[in-house]
Amino acid sequence: MGELLADEPFSPEIISTEVPFKGKIWNIRRDTFRYNGEEITREYVDHTGAVAILALDDQDRVLLIKQYRHPVRHRDWEIPAGLLDVHGEAPLSAAKRELAEEADLQADEWNVLGEFYTTPGGNNEAIRVYLARGVHPTAAAFARSDEEADMEVRWVPLDEVVDAILARRVQNPSLIVGVLSARVARESGWSQLAPADEPWPRHPKLGS
Repeated sequence: MGELLADEPFSPEIISTEVPFKGKIWNIRRDTFRYNGEEITREYVDHTGAVAILALDDQDRVLLIKQYRHPVRHRDWEIPAGLLDVHGEAPLSAAKRELAEEADLQADEWNVLGEFYTTPGGNNEAIRVYLARGVHPTAAAFARSDEEADMEVRWVPLDEVVDAILARRVQNPSLIVGVLSARVARESGWSQLAPADEPWPRHPKLGS
């Protein structure tokens, strides 16, 4: 049997680091580090990280929201998600907050469904996708502004979303990772789900 397939953590010697651009939401960082005996300089988006929530009802329908995303000039279908930009807030607490703020929902059962880096060659954004089941409305609706002001909400059967992914009609990465992971997890009887409060060592800022 071959070696277990897994990414390998590696921390090179950082010679210097600086922030040449500070933005409203995130910054650009420039690191010079030593790798294989050479000094290499790379610039990347220094990201807070994020959480995403695949909310699944008792009919195996996924909650989707359509939201305008300016960099790609599309109103794309997504699952609820948000930045880890509240100091000291645990990822699970952030996921519960985002589900309430974006969809006016809360859930009785939470699990970790998946994790991924969005663009490991260009930023350090890590996203954890939660599976939320036993969903029901919050006591009050949230007021929304900016791109969230005209969000469209739709409950779609899980298998129908898989078909849309494979036909390339939807392309949001959190949606794709969450939905395909849920499809596989469902087929295994949800036996591979992780506890909602499992440590997150691969997040570059949380590290636990």
